[in-house]
Amino acid sequence: METESFISKIAAELKITAGQVSAVSALIEEGATIPFISRYRKEATGSLDEVTVSAIRDRMVQLKDLFDRQAAILKSLEKHGHLTDELKKKVVEAENLATLEDIYLPYRPKRRTRAVMAREKGLEPLALLLLEQKGIDPNQAAQPFIDPEKSVESEEDALAGARDIIAEIVSENDEARARLRNLFFNKATVKSRVMTKMEEKGAKFRDYFDWEEPIAAIPSHRMLAMRRGEKEMILIMRILPDEETALRILDDLFIIGRGDDSAQVKLAIDDCYHRLLSISMETETRLYAKKRADAEAIRVFADNLRQLLLSPPLGARRVMGIDPGFRTGCKLVCLDRQGKLLHNDTIFPFMSEKKVLAETEKVKKLCEQFKIEAIAVGNGTAGRETEAFFRAIPFSKPVQVIMVNESGASIYSASKVAREEFPDYDLTVRGAVSIGRRLMDPLAELVKIDPKSIGVGQYQHDVDQKLLKAALDDVVMSCVNHVGVDLNRASAQLLAYVSGLNAGIARKIVLHREATGPFKSRQALLDVTRLGPKAFEQCAGFLRISDAENPLDASAVHPESYHIVDAMAKDLGLTISDLMNQPDARSRIEVSRYVTDTVGIPTLNDIIEELAKPGRDPRAQFEAFSFADGIEKIQDLREGMRLPGVVTNITAFGAFVDIGVHQDGLVHISQMADRFIKSPGEVVKVQQQVSVTVLEVDLGRNRIALSMKQSAAEKRDGRVKKTPTGKPRPRKAGEKKRGKQKLTVTNSMAEALLRSGFK
Repeated sequence: METESFISKIAAELKITAGQVSAVSALIEEGATIPFISRYRKEATGSLDEVTVSAIRDRMVQLKDLFDRQAAILKSLEKHGHLTDELKKKVVEAENLATLEDIYLPYRPKRRTRAVMAREKGLEPLALLLLEQKGIDPNQAAQPFIDPEKSVESEEDALAGARDIIAEIVSENDEARARLRNLFFNKATVKSRVMTKMEEKGAKFRDYFDWEEPIAAIPSHRMLAMRRGEKEMILIMRILPDEETALRILDDLFIIGRGDDSAQVKLAIDDCYHRLLSISMETETRLYAKKRADAEAIRVFADNLRQLLLSPPLGARRVMGIDPGFRTGCKLVCLDRQGKLLHNDTIFPFMSEKKVLAETEKVKKLCEQFKIEAIAVGNGTAGRETEAFFRAIPFSKPVQVIMVNESGASIYSASKVAREEFPDYDLTVRGAVSIGRRLMDPLAELVKIDPKSIGVGQYQHDVDQKLLKAALDDVVMSCVNHVGVDLNRASAQLLAYVSGLNAGIARKIVLHREATGPFKSRQALLDVTRLGPKAFEQCAGFLRISDAENPLDASAVHPESYHIVDAMAKDLGLTISDLMNQPDARSRIEVSRYVTDTVGIPTLNDIIEELAKPGRDPRAQFEAFSFADGIEKIQDLREGMRLPGVVTNITAFGAFVDIGVHQDGLVHISQMADRFIKSPGEVVKVQQQVSVTVLEVDLGRNRIALSMKQSAAEKRDGRVKKTPTGKPRPRKAGEKKRGKQKLTVTNSMAEALLRSGFK
């Protein structure tokens, strides 16, 4: 019964039908993954996307947790004789865990509080009498409760104990807690101060030495920064609302008279707020603010990771990977088009001129020997200098030299995965291989690294690690299945993220492939140990076999739909290959003819689209990028320079851009566009190529401030503004298409461009 109520509740919250929620819930219960449900079960779910399917899954877990806690509380209440029909109704109707715990609080087994000790002294009747506020004399009412044997020596002792009981009653009142919680969550102010004599040690928290901001407006990064400063004992942070407002809320609830007994209740309320409720509510507000900050930081991290994983791949090329270094030299590896290590060496291009010439010749010979098509240079220490060395080499055939972000390569090189893959090579060789492969296919290589080590997060070590891991795992799985995986080339780490598979089955697939040779068909997957029909159903559509006997095995068409394509081809008198290669033939297909009880128009449209571009990589086309010549270290920068850069990380307050000086610059959100934007994600994506202007260089703090706003020259030139995807923005209604304009470069413009490092 509870599942039905969950379904209707989720449907109302997400504004979808109960049938859609029910279908998703049932599929998840059966073991279906999010990518599989959104891609291959559109008829059942009404074409819900991954975001909505994930929301249904997560909300269902929350509601089940709430239901389980309700059951535990009802059991406890019944066991201790507190359960009434009215109380049961309140427990069952509680909308969230906070409300539920408020209801249960008065009945929860207690430690020895001041109120508990006062009750042991028999003072509860006096407390309840005062709470009625009928205008009695408190001192006179307290006289019968004086008992020296119970340490109640005077009227004041009795009244003090009664006030302790009243304070606890007020503190445990669910309506009082709900109203104060609303006040704290929405009207409280966050204040941080530096601890005594910690100014110098905590310089990195300088912005928060004397800071205050409404809790409702504080962004994620500031809350997490203050919490970190507090954890490191640099800052003191408080989250409190206006005290008078808080006390007024309690007075309105509990003060019902004007006599001396009401004055006693007022004293108890003030004590309750300062000693109990303000502390309790501040703790809850801290947790609420932390949870909200975590959610935003995790969202930003997940978005950044998705963009990074879906970076355009260079593709199957013969690549030379370079892990740069000054003193220890540059580790060099040569890889074939499948990323297999063919050769490794070390060169020292930063010594004598004679040595440079010798290393140049060595590189030229290696490039000729292994038919190298591109060189991937890591962007770490000596990266720009190494890039310049390779660009200066006169190759006999064109060779692309490309800087690659090497964040996490060192983590990979020391990992168990790398040791298993290259047991006979040291860390530097493994790192160079990772850099080279990262250029060929970022997704296939980055899945081997813990996402937290890739360098696109925001306070990732401060957020809830369980939630972070779950979110990042979802992103990696989504990206892997969105792109699809070459069954005969993929590593076990990549296969483990395919829908329906796990690390164990992925290893079995690789071992089977090594023992029997490449897979000839998707159906052959069923020969793999432990890979049964259910796992096959989940994974088959996301795995590709480029040279399979059945051409559909190279596409995203699921094997369960092969018979539909067979029927389409047969009806047109064609083979499947002909159907895939002839657009005119596909245009004659009447999709509605193939609708069945289980296959509808959404799936049929997907099939037609896939037949047109079978196995197409959905990632953007790779574009080579070069930093400005002559700008290799932070000391080379000058205010006003216009430079090319690559977005490396996006946060709530801006974006970090690599401009080739071993220190990313920050483009604050206010400098990202000539218009107001709420989020940096409206303008940029990770790995996007951008043009920035240097606003300020702080050598002491090693900080660079940048701007992405158009320069006056760019505005005069009328350059086309592009969207984050790199495509020109669509014209507005009534806007005429602009023809190509001839650009006249004046001497001053040419000089400015040259100073900025452009050729």
